[in-house]
Amino acid sequence: MAKENSKENDWRYRIFDSLSYPTLILDLDKNILDVNSSFLEKFGSKKGILGKKCHEHFFQSSVPCSSMQCPFQKVISEKKGRSILMRVIQDDQERWEDRVFSPILDDKGEVAYLRESIRDVTQIKTLEKELKGVQNLFEKVVQSSASGIVAADMKGNALLMNRAAEELFGYSFREFIHKKTVRDFYPPGVAKEIMRKLRSDEYGGKGKLTNIKVEIINSRNEKISGEIAAAIIYQGDKEVATMGIYTDLTEKIAVEKKLEETQRRLMQSEKMASIGQLAAGVAHEINNPLTGILFYATMAMESRDKDDPIREDLNCIIEDVHRCKGIVKDLLVYSRQSSPAKDLIDLNSVVVKSLSLIHDQKLFGNIKINKIMPDEEMMIHADRQQLNQVIINLVMNAGDAMEGNGTLTLQTYCNREAGKAFLEVSDSGCGISKEHLPHIFDPFFTTKELGKGTGLGLSTVYGIIQEIGGDISVKKTDSTGTTFLIEFPLHNKGIMNDV
Repeated sequence: MAKENSKENDWRYRIFDSLSYPTLILDLDKNILDVNSSFLEKFGSKKGILGKKCHEHFFQSSVPCSSMQCPFQKVISEKKGRSILMRVIQDDQERWEDRVFSPILDDKGEVAYLRESIRDVTQIKTLEKELKGVQNLFEKVVQSSASGIVAADMKGNALLMNRAAEELFGYSFREFIHKKTVRDFYPPGVAKEIMRKLRSDEYGGKGKLTNIKVEIINSRNEKISGEIAAAIIYQGDKEVATMGIYTDLTEKIAVEKKLEETQRRLMQSEKMASIGQLAAGVAHEINNPLTGILFYATMAMESRDKDDPIREDLNCIIEDVHRCKGIVKDLLVYSRQSSPAKDLIDLNSVVVKSLSLIHDQKLFGNIKINKIMPDEEMMIHADRQQLNQVIINLVMNAGDAMEGNGTLTLQTYCNREAGKAFLEVSDSGCGISKEHLPHIFDPFFTTKELGKGTGLGLSTVYGIIQEIGGDISVKKTDSTGTTFLIEFPLHNKGIMNDV
């Protein structure tokens, strides 16, 4: 029987000695009773080790470790294994050890001994630090991006959202994960369409989506013009997540529109300058023969008897000559050969005066005219006659659009901080069609039937307003009517008078 016990002890001892980690056996007073081969390979021979207390050997200290540093006493009291991670400095080099304390129980279930195993985890800790550094760098890169970055699982639940995304969508990451999914970033059906494209080979390769335009919806339910580059994240062949990089195109689109408008205005100005020179030359060349025709036709008319049938033909000639001279006059005005006599004038007074100069009662007999003008003066620097021409032209066009029946509204107002005065001319006519709208300020463009207009009216208005540093645009047009908006530079004198 004793022989069997000896074999059993020998078998257990061999297991202890074959453990791959340095291991020692301690009694309840922290005395080292035995060590295995791995321990000896690391720390030296048994001589000088056995019989020492663990703190004497490892830390060359006669003072036991505190319970905060060492789990020895807790293992005894709880009869459960515990571990502790220790930082060790040896030969000016840092090492990390994971020390595991396990209780060895006697036949009565009480702790008789403790086993301490030492595992060198320096390489793991080094890798952890390196990984932590990479993670920190990745976090900084993601958070410092000017584009919104969002990652989500396949159900649309957000896993990551950087600060730019929070600003773009109007949610904090914490708010978003409790209330929304990434599908809420888009109008209905758009998220599904994006996933379809991601799974296709046609939009940048399967699992990838190069920059595409998309509408984004923020927390205030506002639609934002944006751009997205997206990808599916795979684990093997399984889709596990998606990520998207969002760019707000609002400012870019605004700049592009402003550039297009500037280019359009530049082309319009160049076109008007060229046509103006041509118009001036043509007008002067035509005006002289027209004067001669009118003179001789009138002379011939006066020399004929009242019942002479040729008088009717001569009368047609005289009427057509007057119409041609009207066209020539429009050409000369368009080319603006005469220098404008600019002066400080009140916008409201010009509007009132211009309306009084319109004598076409047939056109305006059934039109209600509303004037909405504040009592304050709005002084602008311009030629009074030219402004009369601008207002009359817009009012006559409005009358034509309403076919003599409707409501015409002229409204003035100003923004003193911006240094601008405004005039709106609104009618209740049929509106301007989309295909005609881009061309209304083009010279010789008209929608009127042949002989009813030269197409120089609005282009002349445009030129006059541009010359005084203002602007004219169509504020609104639809089936209920059209509103033209004119902006004038408000003269400093007007501002000073208001202060």
